[in-house]
Amino acid sequence: MFSLKFLSVTENVLKTIHYTIFFNGEGYITLQNKLTNYSSLFILTDPQTSKLCLQHLLKYLPDLKKARIFCIPFGEKEKNIQNCLDICRQLNKENADRKSLLINLGGGVITDLGGFLASIFKRGIYFLNIPTTLLAMVDASTGGKTGINLDNMKNEIGGFNYPDLLIIDKHYLKTLPNRELKSGMAELFKYGLIADNFFWEEIKNRSKKMHWYDWNEFIYQSNFIKNNIVTEDPYERKGLRQILNFGHTIGHGIESYFLTTYSPLLHGEAIALGMVCESWISWKMNGLSQKQHEEISKTLLSIYPLREINEQILNQILKYIRQDKKKLQEDIHFSLLREIGICTYNHKVSNDIIKQSFQSLKRNNL
Repeated sequence: MFSLKFLSVTENVLKTIHYTIFFNGEGYITLQNKLTNYSSLFILTDPQTSKLCLQHLLKYLPDLKKARIFCIPFGEKEKNIQNCLDICRQLNKENADRKSLLINLGGGVITDLGGFLASIFKRGIYFLNIPTTLLAMVDASTGGKTGINLDNMKNEIGGFNYPDLLIIDKHYLKTLPNRELKSGMAELFKYGLIADNFFWEEIKNRSKKMHWYDWNEFIYQSNFIKNNIVTEDPYERKGLRQILNFGHTIGHGIESYFLTTYSPLLHGEAIALGMVCESWISWKMNGLSQKQHEEISKTLLSIYPLREINEQILNQILKYIRQDKKKLQEDIHFSLLREIGICTYNHKVSNDIIKQSFQSLKRNNL
């Protein structure tokens, strides 16, 4: 079991055992003072982020104007081994060495892929993350997990690699469409569900009227919760870190399937649906009350649209779920809620129960 209480005070710095997280752009001064420590500078981004965010970064860090910029196309499908190898070749062409610095400027695709290639090029170069989406600020860029997708399977290749530092600047949220903000908000809901009932209530009550400048308190609290969990179980060997996967076992299956269609879901949209399904499983298997399951379903389904999932689609989703990284032999292990704010882990869930949870999802959306 794991539970925390909501902090109402926002700090500017959060120290982890591996690196420091700076909020409100406070890290730009620290980074400026560190730039001379690196032999060469590189920025990994995508064309959309480059257009909307790069000038803001260069305003605070003019020395980065000499950095070599690598752009990959926008989208989850770009988090693949081919792009990783292409960037490694470009780094090699630019004579990058083990004292080079790679700055990952972008959302989860950029920070996941950039952290991974920084771990394998020359057996490891320096990197740092400057997330530009809400999702990356509260989840993808933090905690040390890196990775790329194998075909359409999420994060099947990867490892743990911690950045030199992490800079969270809420200015970048101004560039996001509402759909992207909602996608990131799904991870905020998750932190409340697994660790802090009051945080769940706060984000639930304020979710429909928040602007880009309102997020700081929630971003800090999310990182505070995640850091406490990661500190206890940095490499997901003790089991506690598994609670961060609540909603993700089914959610990744949903996301992976829709990546193969003409209308993919954003990560947070898929995870929200996964949390609804897994809260139903929590009700059936782990003591979550029906009332709280219905509260979770009503809240999330009022924000995140449910795609049609017929029997054929469900069978395809189940194939992806059975390839989940948390599968041991034939067993799929879930993290489940005991109540809102308390999560337990290492629950074996049968295929029949997983399938039934999708039927419940349909009924809850009527």
